[in-house]
Amino acid sequence: MVVDVVIAVVVVVLMLTAVVAGLSVRVVQQFQQGVVFRFGRVQDEVRGPGLVALIPVADRLRRVNVQIVTLPIPAQEGITRDNVTVRVDAVVYFRVEDPVKAIINVQDYNFAISQVAQTSLRSIIGKSELDDLLANREPINQGLELMIDSPALGWGIEIDRVEIKDVALPESMKRSMSRQAEAERERRARIITADGEYQASARLSEAAAVMSATPAALQLRLLQTVVEVAAEKNSTLVLPFPVELLRFLDSATETHRRAADGAAGSAAGSGSEAEAGPGSEAGPGESAEVPGPVDGAPSVGGVELRELPPLEEVLESPPPDPPLDVPSGVPDTVLLDVPVDVPVDVPAGSEDEREDGREDGPGVGR
Repeated sequence: MVVDVVIAVVVVVLMLTAVVAGLSVRVVQQFQQGVVFRFGRVQDEVRGPGLVALIPVADRLRRVNVQIVTLPIPAQEGITRDNVTVRVDAVVYFRVEDPVKAIINVQDYNFAISQVAQTSLRSIIGKSELDDLLANREPINQGLELMIDSPALGWGIEIDRVEIKDVALPESMKRSMSRQAEAERERRARIITADGEYQASARLSEAAAVMSATPAALQLRLLQTVVEVAAEKNSTLVLPFPVELLRFLDSATETHRRAADGAAGSAAGSGSEAEAGPGSEAGPGESAEVPGPVDGAPSVGGVELRELPPLEEVLESPPPDPPLDVPSGVPDTVLLDVPVDVPVDVPAGSEDEREDGREDGPGVGR
């Protein structure tokens, strides 16, 4: 009976020892570190991977994951510095560097890092331009990492890197950017085309200089062009026209025009000489005299003209004698100066009428 009691006591002791051993021993994984709290007070020593001995009832172990954590940042909507509304989302890579600070200084470091990342992302959107967000993200990522890392150092968190994943633009902005890109591509195409035309013109100028030295080369080029056009099955009709023939026609037209101008000038000179008459030639050393008016009266074509009397005198005067035969070409209103000694056929009449005719003067008016 005593033996049975001893065996029972030994079994109880072993069971208590097993329970105490189970309460005082913990296992820490390789990717974890343990923080021990003894009666609620944290121990400075951080327990590494493996078996960790604890004081039963007095110690508590808190395991902390030291792996790199991938934390996605929800899409944040903001206005860039050039007043464009965008939605940007990012991702943060961080790890726990000091498990004690991560447990003591912050309640939930994952949630804290997430909130700081969202706030920093909205702030960096307002400081950046749209072009930088789309094409120059490396400086933005570095700035965002610095903004998140500043409060995380006090929590024992090390920010490994921050990356902007996507930038969502409004549909109107996408259409505007597509039009801008299309215009830019068209501008480049025009520049390339213009550059090609410039180079081609330079080569053509050199070819023209070579062909001008040898005119036969131009004819050969013309024949080659005709052959190239005739090789294709089309309805184009090519008629070669020599350039020398055009030059000949142009020179002939210019010669004909100059001859016509010379003939017209000579005809004008002969007409002026005929008007001068044979008596207008002056002898040697003498100047030609042009017949002028007699007694201050004007003359036209050698015929003296007299001034007409006033209308009142003409109305009061008796009717004049019948006019003489006036040569053709002389105006009706011209008064002819007929010499006295020239016999004039005067119709029969009274002596008084003949005397009145003498008093009227040698001229006969209409």
